[in-house]
Amino acid sequence: MTGARPQVRPYGELTSLIGMAQARYAREIDDGDCTAWPDFFVDDCFYKITTADNYAQNLEAGLMWMDSKDMLRDRILSLLEANVYERHSYRHLLGQPYIREIEGDEVESETSFMVARITREGPTDLFATGRYIDRYRFLGDDPKLVTRIVVLDSNQIDTLLGFPL
Repeated sequence: MTGARPQVRPYGELTSLIGMAQARYAREIDDGDCTAWPDFFVDDCFYKITTADNYAQNLEAGLMWMDSKDMLRDRILSLLEANVYERHSYRHLLGQPYIREIEGDEVESETSFMVARITREGPTDLFATGRYIDRYRFLGDDPKLVTRIVVLDSNQIDTLLGFPL
């Protein structure tokens, strides 16, 4: 939290600003090379992908676990320069953000998602479904992710889970 007095915002405005940030986030992953993906987060962020069962049991284990913007950058750099994956892309479908809590200049939200994986030489498949459990910090009108926990509905995880969701 910052030391400045937080701006009081109507619920609808928060939902709209978070929804626009989510749309930009998905577009970066779906249509970009993900190099700007870390810019959606604050420096001391936390990002984890886990299963619904692990989340319900409050288990710390995650399929992906990063606790700083530098770790996010390293992840993308390694994906683009070191790792070899079948050429593919994602397409996100996002639900409307549900505001769970407002605390000062931070807002906790939950958003459902579906992600399709599109392979260049094969079919389009449903890749993942789940929800984002997020905490945003508002820097003016720009919400930045403090925490994103990606909770996958299924325990069956595709081996191509390399790029962020």
